[in-house]
Amino acid sequence: MTATIERGSATARVNPPAGAAAKTTKSGRPGGLLGSSNGKKAVMAVTGAILVLFLIVHMAGNLKSFFGAESFNAYAEFLRTTGEPILPRRVVLTVLEVVLVAAVGLHMWSAVSLARRARKARPVKYAAKRKSQAGGYAVHTMRYGGVIIALFVIWHLLDMTFGAVNPAGRDSTPYERLVQGFDPSRWWVTVFYVVAVIMVGLHLRHGLWSAFQTLGLAGGRSYRPLKGIAAAISVVLVLGFLTVPVAVMVGAIK
Repeated sequence: MTATIERGSATARVNPPAGAAAKTTKSGRPGGLLGSSNGKKAVMAVTGAILVLFLIVHMAGNLKSFFGAESFNAYAEFLRTTGEPILPRRVVLTVLEVVLVAAVGLHMWSAVSLARRARKARPVKYAAKRKSQAGGYAVHTMRYGGVIIALFVIWHLLDMTFGAVNPAGRDSTPYERLVQGFDPSRWWVTVFYVVAVIMVGLHLRHGLWSAFQTLGLAGGRSYRPLKGIAAAISVVLVLGFLTVPVAVMVGAIK
């Protein structure tokens, strides 16, 4: 009888301290969906798709400069007058700009949050070095390349959009700012542009490949084709953006 009682008491369920259950539930889902890793990955995927779409449209618009000043200026004017006469001038463009800024901010937030969560999950470094994409060029591209891209975007807006640092001035046409902005005498601006665009390409390649992996598509026979697709899209965008400043430098666009 005694043995039975002791064995039963030894295996009896011990009630946790008051409030422990609530604390576990709360910590298991901090901040709801956006506080979870899956939520942050979803934010990164959606904002990444928005930014890729913007890059494609922006590249196509830049290439119109090869058709002359009238074509390029008409494209720039179309962006500013979209929605007229129902909406005032530049309203649609301003909304798109706000969406882009929000997408960039959320994309950076989700990337930093996921990186911090990964470091907390593995506070002690591995004794042996592991060869992985996360420990290779990708980490440096995401970190330092992101800083270069952010600085370039600020300069690019001041140069091409507002004309504050452009030799053609604020009252010039978009085509004039384009030609003056990449004039051979400002070779350093072109170099800065080339470096930033290459960083965008590396960032894009890594982002697309990570998206394929997150969706569970990069496995088996699809591994190499999808990796090639990510690289091909990045190369096309990089070359598309670089052809314009190079053309201005050599006099093909003037």
